[in-house]
Formats: sequence, structure tokens, C-alpha cells
Amino acid sequence: MPAVAPIGFPPPFDSADVIGPPTDAPEDRIEVGVAIVGGGPAGLACASKLLQLLEKEPELTEKLGEVPVAVIEKGKVAGAHLLSGANMKPSAMEELFPDLDKSEWPVYQEVTKDAVYVLTKSKAIPMKPPPPGFRNHGNYVTSVAKLGRFLADKAEEAGAYILSETAATKLLVEDRIVKGVRSGDRGRGKEGEELPNFEPGSDVVAKATVLAEGTVGHLTYAAYDYFDMHGADPMRWELGVKEVWEVKEPLDRVIHTMGWPLRKSPRFNEFGGTFIYPMGEDKICIGLVVGLDYTDATFSCHDALQLIKTHPFIAKLIDGGKRVAWGAKTIPSGGYFAMPKRLAVPGMMVAGDAASMVNIPTLKGVHYAMHAGMYAAETIVESLKQDPDSVNFEAYDEKVRKSMIEKDLKESRNMRQPFSKGFFMGGAIASAMTVTKGAFPGGHWSQEHDSEIPVDIGKAADMYPKPDNEVTFNKLDSVFLSGNATRDDAPNHVRIQTKVPREVAQTWVSMCPAQVYEIPEAQLENGSAEVDVHVTASNCVQCGAITAKGGRLTLPEGGDGPLYQET
Repeated sequence: MPAVAPIGFPPPFDSADVIGPPTDAPEDRIEVGVAIVGGGPAGLACASKLLQLLEKEPELTEKLGEVPVAVIEKGKVAGAHLLSGANMKPSAMEELFPDLDKSEWPVYQEVTKDAVYVLTKSKAIPMKPPPPGFRNHGNYVTSVAKLGRFLADKAEEAGAYILSETAATKLLVEDRIVKGVRSGDRGRGKEGEELPNFEPGSDVVAKATVLAEGTVGHLTYAAYDYFDMHGADPMRWELGVKEVWEVKEPLDRVIHTMGWPLRKSPRFNEFGGTFIYPMGEDKICIGLVVGLDYTDATFSCHDALQLIKTHPFIAKLIDGGKRVAWGAKTIPSGGYFAMPKRLAVPGMMVAGDAASMVNIPTLKGVHYAMHAGMYAAETIVESLKQDPDSVNFEAYDEKVRKSMIEKDLKESRNMRQPFSKGFFMGGAIASAMTVTKGAFPGGHWSQEHDSEIPVDIGKAADMYPKPDNEVTFNKLDSVFLSGNATRDDAPNHVRIQTKVPREVAQTWVSMCPAQVYEIPEAQLENGSAEVDVHVTASNCVQCGAITAKGGRLTLPEGGDGPLYQET
């Protein structure tokens, strides 16, 4: 069968449908000073910094009203939808909480040892010294889910209102000025009908709005379309699937691997690797991150992670252990050239992952998100002090462009692209870029959207082990471990065409770590060139991968989705 690009089958979704003026009567609107969409590192750092600054500005605080700062979080609690490696650089935590001892941070330990291995099918070959991007001395191993809860507690202590279980489904724009957001309805049935417990959403109007939605920004990407904010290159993503294991022996170092089971040939375009981090004395996390520009429709990040655990080197680390957590999430990998050409428009700023603030060579983004949130807070206070009715937050752009965010991402601006030439050639070019801080080979290596990459039915799936429920596990059991709690009768929040070429449908089926998509068995057996795609939206853990490969993830009812604890 010929290769097919998923971009040729766009989802039934129009960004314009989620942007519009307020619809509630003025007396029915919820008025807040600053509306922050997203209870992750960017949004919560913004909230805490705002309230720290407002302590010295009583007049401005009074003008912001009874609710000066509101954080709108779609998860059951802050942190419920957060997942990352994560080796966190300490700079943002030190700046935000200068008087807080590091022993009170929500971290497991400081990194003192690193190791990087190239895997073959049976061997682990150490790279000495480790490549510069994998040196983590002085960073801290954390759970971003726990970090989110910690930051939410700090923001609430300072006076922020955390509106959890609240989906921001519409961006309120009037006269091309962002006025706030509208919260989603609750209590609708599968066909959108109002159930007995139906509650309509509300307009939340604000003097300033900060979009900190994370990796796949529902309102952010609509705003990029509406305000023409797109960067030089399209957004791109990688998918990470992660497990936490209770183990018998503690791990004393941070480990990264590359190579097997990802195939080295450029025709497969399989870029990524594993991370294995210590989480105290009795736990480790192990995850696989893979670029979503691969070409084999049968490739599955979840199943490739199960295969990795059978490798002798990794099997030894988890021998006799027990899997206690699982999760999946996309990571923005477009880098510098995918950042929006401006980060602020009248009434609104964008911070964190949805603005492509991730350094892929080092797998770092948490501290950038927090710094960006703090820059947004500073800009809001400076602007509203000069004029309480100001909607001009352009100074935020300048703060980011003069910061480590701009510097670091510019140095790594082309390091993702060379790997389309294969593992060895890509590694050699990326090494040259690392040594020269991006100067050689220089220029702008353009990127395609992941959905523009043609896919065909390959043989990746032939490698995957059958789940034994001890070391290897299936997708549905993993979703259960995520704490996912989405109503079976809720409206479908996944937008795809439901009749597509088999190559596209198989890509969605294999890619999804939560078994959301299914091709009818009869069509698989008779080899139909065009197939139906059935969607079980209640399985979805909102990883966002479908947005990369031809669909569009929108928001379910507030409170739905995973309830991550240690991821």
C-alpha cells in the first residue's frame, strides 16, 4: 500500500468556533483580575509571582477586585494532568521561593551521577563522557504531578483562587482584545444533550489573560490562528510514555539510553530514547520518548516501552519490582523556530509548553515554563500600574527574548531536524551543533508538521512482546493505573475523520497509548483500503498525540481525564 500523509484528512474542527465575544449578561459574568488558564508550572508560577508583587501594590490589588488572581485548571486537582521526566533545573524555584530551603521542595534528590548508554538488542554500551545535553549534575529529580500540587498550595496560600475541574473551552475576544475565557458546560450526554445535572459554563472576564495550557493548547493554538501568531515552523511533538516502579535496589544515577529498539534507518525516522531516574530509595521511573514524525503506522510508543523493559540491562533494574504508576504525554519538539512570532496580543500572553519553550536536546522545559510565567506576572503588574485599563503586554515578549529561554532555545534551534537523516548522521550533525552552540551547521533547518509525514503499514508491531502482567502490560490496564475517570456517556472530545485510509487509521490505533481508536475486525481481516475508526473517548488520557498526527484534541468536561500522582 502507498504511504499516506494524515494531513490530507483534517479533523472536523475550526479554531474560529472556540473564539468569540462574551455571551453572558454583564451581571452574570465572573469577574477576576487576572485569569490564568492551566495549573501547571507556568500558570502556577505566574500566580505566585503575581501575588508576591501585588503585596507591595495595595491600590492595584484593590482595582483587581475580590478575585485578583484565578487559575483555571481542567484536571480534578492541580497536577492531575501533569507528566514529565523530570530533571528540573533549580533556577526558577530559587527565584520564585528565595527563602525556601531546598529540603522543602517537592523533589526526590539532587542529581550527582549521570550515565548514557547506546543499546543494542542485548547489550548496553556506555558513552564516556556523556554527551553535554545529558549532564544533569545540580538538577533535581521531581514528579511534575507533585510539583503542580506543591505550586498550587503555594499559590493558594498567597491568595490565588484555583478553579479546578474547570475546562476553559472558549477564548473571549471583543474588538480583537482578549477579555477572558468561557468555562465549559457540565452534565451533557454523548450527543451533547442536557442531562438532569446539566450546568452551563460561564464567562470569566479579566483585565489580563495568561494561557499556560501545556503541550497541546486548546485555546492557545486557536489564538495562534486568529491573531496570526504562528512561528517560522509548525509545532511538532514527541510522545512520552512513563512508568514508575517500586524496586528492591535504589538507583544512584540518572540514566539515558538511545538506540534499540528504535530503528536507525532514515526511512523509519524513529528519533528518541529512554530515561531512567531515581525517585528516592525505593522507586525509579522509566520512560520512552519518541518523535511523532515516524513513518511506520504500526509503531507504538507504549509497546516499545514494554519491549525495552525486556532488555537485560533494564530488566535487572526492575527485577522483583512492581509497577505502581503509568502515564503518557506529548512534549513540544519544534524548538526555537516553532515558537510563536509574538507571545503577547492585546489582553493576553502565552507561556510554557504551548509556546514551544522546550529544549529537546536536554529534555528540559519545566524551568523555562516557570520563568515565563514569572515574566508574564511582572509584565501584568508593570502595565496595570501605569494604566489600570491597559491591554498592552508587549513587554512580555522582550523579557522572554532577553532571557535564558531565548538564549538556550536559539543555541539548540536546529538539533532536532538532522535526525531525519538517520541515527548516525543525525548524531554527528547534532554533535557539531552542540559544540558550536548552533553556529555550525548554521542557518534555519526547516521542519514539517508531524502530520505531513507519509505513513505506511510497516513491521514495527512484529517486535512487541505479548503482555505478561509482570514486566509488560497492555494499554487498557495501564490506563486504569493512570487514575483515569472519564464518563462513558460524556461527549466525544476527540476530533477526527472517522473514515480514512487504513494507513492513517492504523497510525492512530498504534500511536495512542490509551486504546482510544479501533478499526473494526472485519475490515482488518478483509484488507479494506479505507476503514472506519471507532473512538472510545472515555479511555483518553489527553496526551495530545492525535493533534500531531492529523486529528485535534479538544477539552472534555472539567475533572475528566487522568489523576496522576507521581508522574
